[in-house]
Amino acid sequence: MRTTIFVPGDAAALALGADAVATAISEEAARRGIAIKLVRNGSRGMVWLEPLVEVATPRGRIAYGPVAPAEVPGLFAAGFLTGGVHALCLGPTEEIPWLARQQRLVCRRVGVVDPRSLADYVARGGGEGLRRARAMAPAEIVRAVTESGLRGRGGAAFPAGIKWQTVRATAAPQKYVVCNADEGDSGTFSDRMLMEGDPYCLLEGMAIAGLAVGASQGYIYVRSEYPHAVAALEAALAGAGDFLGNFTIEVRVGAGSYVCGEETALLESIEGKRGIVRAKPPLPAVAGLFGQPTLINNLVTFASVPDILAQGAAAYRDLGCGRSRGTLPFQLAGNIKHGGLVEVPFGLSLRELLYDFGGGSRSGRPLRAVQVGGPLGAYLPEAQFDTLLDYEAFAAIGAGLGHGGIVAFDDTVDLAGQARYAMKFCAIESCGKCTPCRIGSTRGVEVIDRIRAGDGRQIALLEELCETMTQGSLCAMGSMTPIPVLSALRHFAEDFGGKCE
Repeated sequence: MRTTIFVPGDAAALALGADAVATAISEEAARRGIAIKLVRNGSRGMVWLEPLVEVATPRGRIAYGPVAPAEVPGLFAAGFLTGGVHALCLGPTEEIPWLARQQRLVCRRVGVVDPRSLADYVARGGGEGLRRARAMAPAEIVRAVTESGLRGRGGAAFPAGIKWQTVRATAAPQKYVVCNADEGDSGTFSDRMLMEGDPYCLLEGMAIAGLAVGASQGYIYVRSEYPHAVAALEAALAGAGDFLGNFTIEVRVGAGSYVCGEETALLESIEGKRGIVRAKPPLPAVAGLFGQPTLINNLVTFASVPDILAQGAAAYRDLGCGRSRGTLPFQLAGNIKHGGLVEVPFGLSLRELLYDFGGGSRSGRPLRAVQVGGPLGAYLPEAQFDTLLDYEAFAAIGAGLGHGGIVAFDDTVDLAGQARYAMKFCAIESCGKCTPCRIGSTRGVEVIDRIRAGDGRQIALLEELCETMTQGSLCAMGSMTPIPVLSALRHFAEDFGGKCE
């Protein structure tokens, strides 16, 4: 009987040498005349332990990591095929404390299943939500999503059920379901990990959405920087058979534009046009892709739906706090000791996430600031680390959770330089359609440079410029760029040369 060995095919694991480890395992097994089954699974999200090799044993999967190719012969000699003791042995994977403390729903199969096997997906509970949805009326599906309290996971946190109901209620000969997988925020990678590690979960969520709103065609918009995710999605679609029924899904690859993460610019790109923001109204739910009613949600939103349908709205709603229900896959990056993906219900504090899971800074120095929600998110000082991970709690301090990306900085960071980066990022990535974003960001870089050169009189001008961008920009690209700038001014005035009133 062949022993099954799991070596991640996740992009982060590949960057850390997973392919070479997989080759070394195959060659060593052949040299010893041992028959094995090698599965390229997704990552468990413990990036500091990659490449993480797992072996299926009678007592469950046993983990070893991080594994280098040179260590493979020693693993075989130690009997790792039966869970043998070795310096790299981490014990049963599910019992690793960092993983055991999580409550994974969306990512429960990531790193567990063979992402290219529909049979494996179904064997581990996949497809149950779609099966139940097919026995329900469209209005019942929408009601379940509404009652679950699910909100859009792309950053805006808009109640998903309202958007679904709007598309369902809009009469049209053709409707579309579009997944926004254009994960461009720095420090975010949950979309990528889901696509590479459990693509059928996304396909199932989109098929359920199609039943709910009356759409037969779906599109997944993926950025070109994610070739492994695109390959995993294409392989899953090729192996889907009749799993999706009459619902058809196409993968569309973007060309690297950050602004195409905005839903209307994304629609323009799918239509083959330049990715620039549309004026609203009309909303995409009424007139979206090719002028037809279109349901656009982030990937994690769609991936949350199968569990809601399978387990019931109440089970999902019972997790979380306040109006933030369910779980969110948080992504720890930057100067953090244990970076990776942590899925927990809303309500944990930022400090718990940074220290209980993240282990503090990788450099060993004190954490001075974290940016939450991507490059346009606020910089939060240590005094705000006890804020609960909750949409309303973050809004109350002038911040946002965004897509759940968290980038940590130790006490060597220059926040004035980070504020400049935010303005420069906007200047580079702006679609150019509106003046406040296109010109304001360029002027913002110049003003911050004068402040950093010692001209404190420019601070008032910078604040006025930020107000203009916030109020006058056509989309979130320009209106959110002031958030990191103003938060840096507010909390880290000393980096700008003095006290900023």
